[in-house]
Amino acid sequence: MADTAANGRPTEPGIKAIRLRHPWRNIFAVVLLLIVALFIADAAVRPAFDWPAVGKYIFDQRISQAAFVTLQLTVYSMIIAIILGVTLAIMRLSPNPVVSSIAWVYLWVFRGTPVYVQLVFWGLIGTIYQSIDIGLPFTEPWVSFPTRVALSAFILAIVGLALNEAAYMAEIVRAGLLSVDSGQEEAATALGMSWFQTMVRVIVPQSMRVIIPPAGNEVISMLKTTSLVTAIPFTLELYTRSRDISAVTFETVPLLIVASMWYLFFTSILMVGQYFLEKRFARGIGDRRPNKKADGATASMTGVTPVVGGNQPTVVLPPTDPPTDPPTDPPTDPPNDPPNDPPTDPPNDPPNDPPNDPPNDPPKGDR
Repeated sequence: MADTAANGRPTEPGIKAIRLRHPWRNIFAVVLLLIVALFIADAAVRPAFDWPAVGKYIFDQRISQAAFVTLQLTVYSMIIAIILGVTLAIMRLSPNPVVSSIAWVYLWVFRGTPVYVQLVFWGLIGTIYQSIDIGLPFTEPWVSFPTRVALSAFILAIVGLALNEAAYMAEIVRAGLLSVDSGQEEAATALGMSWFQTMVRVIVPQSMRVIIPPAGNEVISMLKTTSLVTAIPFTLELYTRSRDISAVTFETVPLLIVASMWYLFFTSILMVGQYFLEKRFARGIGDRRPNKKADGATASMTGVTPVVGGNQPTVVLPPTDPPTDPPTDPPTDPPNDPPNDPPTDPPNDPPNDPPNDPPNDPPKGDR
């Protein structure tokens, strides 16, 4: 039964929200939990995993040193890849067709061939180029030294990973730069800013919101790609070192679990850093302060209260009747002001009629 307001008019009942049930979704979640529980229970007692051996090698000195080398490969390669990727992105956006074409060919080659094949080529660089000569073309070199002596396997691994990753970073940076409206650059130019000042102070800070998420994924991918430098060959990184130990101890599965745990540890740290970077560069996006007065007026008319903010739903409320004041009838008593009618008495001015007495002409005498 509808409620009755103070003025005697019936009001609309409020909306009663009924939560939608999803029985199959709940059943699916329960099945997944059972599968996970069964897998954990089976892995805990399966002899092949050999958890005592995992605990023995997880902090082994050889494993920890290899994990540090893996971290070095990741950091050095990403630094070079970011610098080279920004350069290639600017070259791709250049109006010069020669510069743009060279950048496009670089991306075509390094994105179109597997990274493992590229690392094999870098491992054979000493066979292809026996020496590195510095000097003018078609003259005697000023300095010459053997390639195998100048470039160690560690340096070749960094170069191979960085050159491959630079091709992907170039496309990520280019997409971020293109996401900024062209009017920003025009406004900076109108203010007298140089191209370098415009890029550093206007374009790049705004594009970081688009660049950070895929760049963070590339850093995590680079950490795992370091396991392929065995193609050079470089054998001091985490995966290859654990494989060499397992070849001696015949404990392959426990050593693979140890390597995986170290990869997961580094990846978790990188994911946390990526989260805070994204939060830092996404400030001011979708967090506008709501106008409470305007929102209240909108809610009173439409029954919808908008909620402004990042990832916040709109709250729909039932329309409510405005408060009804008691009717104000006009007063029935006449006002007590004196009447404003003009006076009825005639004015007291003397009449302007001419006198009725005859004129006082002198009498006419005898002549």
